[in-house]
Amino acid sequence: MRVELPPEPAYFVDRDEQRERVSRAVREWQGRSRPLVVALSGPGGIGKTELAQLIARVHRDRFPGGVLAVDLDDFRLGGVLDPGDALAQLLESLDVEPQLVAAQFKARCRQYWNMTSDAKLILVVDNARYASEVVPLLPASGESLVIVTSHGPLHDLEDGAAIDLTLPPLEEREATELLGLIVQDPRLATDPEAVRMLVRLCEGLPAALHVAGRWVRGHRLRPLSRLIPQLRGELEEKGVPDVERVWDTVYGSLSRQGRSLYRLLPHHPSAAFTVESATALLGLGQEACEEALEDLHRAGLLDLRSLTGAGDGRIRLPGPLRGHALRRSRQDAAEDEVGQAQTRVLRWMVRQAQRADRFCAGRRLLVSPEYGAVPGAPDVPLEDPDQAVDDAARTERAEAASRWLYGERHTLFAAVRMAHERGLDAEAVALSEPVWTYALDHPNQSDVIGALRLAVASAVRHGGNAAWLVRTRCQLARPLWEAGLLREAQRELDSAEAVLGLLGDSARDRKLGASLIEFRGMLKSAGGDWQSAATDFARSRDMHLAIPNPYGAMLQTYRLGEARAALGDLETAYALLSEARAQAVELRRERMTRRTGFALAGVLCGLGRTEEARPLYEQSLRGAHGRGSGFDQARVHDAMTVLAETEGRDAEAAEHRAASRAIRRRNGLDDEEGGTA
Repeated sequence: MRVELPPEPAYFVDRDEQRERVSRAVREWQGRSRPLVVALSGPGGIGKTELAQLIARVHRDRFPGGVLAVDLDDFRLGGVLDPGDALAQLLESLDVEPQLVAAQFKARCRQYWNMTSDAKLILVVDNARYASEVVPLLPASGESLVIVTSHGPLHDLEDGAAIDLTLPPLEEREATELLGLIVQDPRLATDPEAVRMLVRLCEGLPAALHVAGRWVRGHRLRPLSRLIPQLRGELEEKGVPDVERVWDTVYGSLSRQGRSLYRLLPHHPSAAFTVESATALLGLGQEACEEALEDLHRAGLLDLRSLTGAGDGRIRLPGPLRGHALRRSRQDAAEDEVGQAQTRVLRWMVRQAQRADRFCAGRRLLVSPEYGAVPGAPDVPLEDPDQAVDDAARTERAEAASRWLYGERHTLFAAVRMAHERGLDAEAVALSEPVWTYALDHPNQSDVIGALRLAVASAVRHGGNAAWLVRTRCQLARPLWEAGLLREAQRELDSAEAVLGLLGDSARDRKLGASLIEFRGMLKSAGGDWQSAATDFARSRDMHLAIPNPYGAMLQTYRLGEARAALGDLETAYALLSEARAQAVELRRERMTRRTGFALAGVLCGLGRTEEARPLYEQSLRGAHGRGSGFDQARVHDAMTVLAETEGRDAEAAEHRAASRAIRRRNGLDDEEGGTA
């Protein structure tokens, strides 16, 4: 059972009435045509997310399908949310392979409904702004539970939530109890009036009580009667809200590097950060950053539990504290302190993304130089597959790099936007390369198109690098045509060709020219014009041979073979694909060896040479099993169904057909949708 919940909070009080209402509704819910929906609303810092997670923990045993969680703020690029991207994450949480996630939004919704039609699961949706963002994410099963958090009520949530709870501030008694749990100090019992004053300053907000409690706990020797006035002081005369007084006082008690990191964290590219990226942001070295993080944790301004146990290693500055940190940044940051920090973290991110890109995709054509290490900021712990001792270790290292790109995708997209907005065109273009690699394994996400559009805009604004213009427009064209936007993709390639004459005669520039021709051929094949595509692939291959670029020539030989097969010229296709496979083996390109072998087997079947095709298919199937790729397994099973039918092996054909259907159904696809992913 998958349970996507962070570590439990150390202290939680009250909300008994709300918890009982939810428990009663869960007990009485009869599993109607839609899931039970619980909506929790209230201002930042009121404890909505912690309550949602507590409810999920309490009831998870009643929902054997597990607990899924999605934070919609992770998917807002420039404040705009595409629910289809959130659906893609949920489908992957339901063990749907990235390559089998349906491309179009309606098909993706249908796939999600298929996956959840019989499920009994809990879904936690955090930071919703509108009901329209939540509705596509509702499971199809009426026996599921959905818990939604938002700052205000969500109107029109499909006839309204079954339970709509607005969380009030904690009453004084409960707030005092929470403060006592946090502080754990006998001083509280000896000075109830000071405690009452402190509780009132926090206005019943759990987030403020955590900060105030940690602050008091950190000053063990001073009596409360001396501590509390520090929270009021001269700020009271300036009309600063009570909660702000608490946070200002705690902020003032931090170490120098703690204050610096606190006011820089809201300027991190994404809301979630890691120890390594925070180190790059702060710019004082790893030891100083670790001390600053611990300082913020002791003060209650950060929760570092995600760094231990089942945590994912990503830390967040809570929403209301993020706003406070921004205000302190405006007041206290030195001139260009924020700009320098953002430049550091962006260049650190470029380096990490470039390393992950190279480790998972291998060395290939790039238009940006490799970025060096950022002084004082550690690289993420990824290992070079080329230095592995065996194939198994090489594969594991490549997959680890691919997982890193997936895990940091939100920061990657946000970094492209930040680089573009700050005029760092070189960084925006450099980041587009790992975005491209990520998109090959996770297609059909609108955030990819948005990030690549910004990279193109940066290349255009810079204007002085033709290679950037060609590369970024080609990269953007592919997700456009995959989304069915063929005309827009054509315009990008036309614009790339318009600056082709500005390239030089270096090997890299000649590869770019050949790559553009390849992209034209791929666009034509996407539109069904295989004859013109074959012409482009042949031309691109000739260009790679002339450079010479063995890998590029092998790739175009493969593409040309596929095109000739699509045109029915099987003899020529056989010769081309045989040549491409031999070259892939010689170059030790495992992925291309598999692809060329599978394509060659299909041509052999078309030529009636099924006995030669069978071992290639079996090899492909073993490889797909070894990688755990259901997408490839389904393709091979489909092909082997046809092969077995051709040879009159009806029982064998039935087995392969059943295996393919089982994979697609397991991934929420209808049988006829097998080719839509």
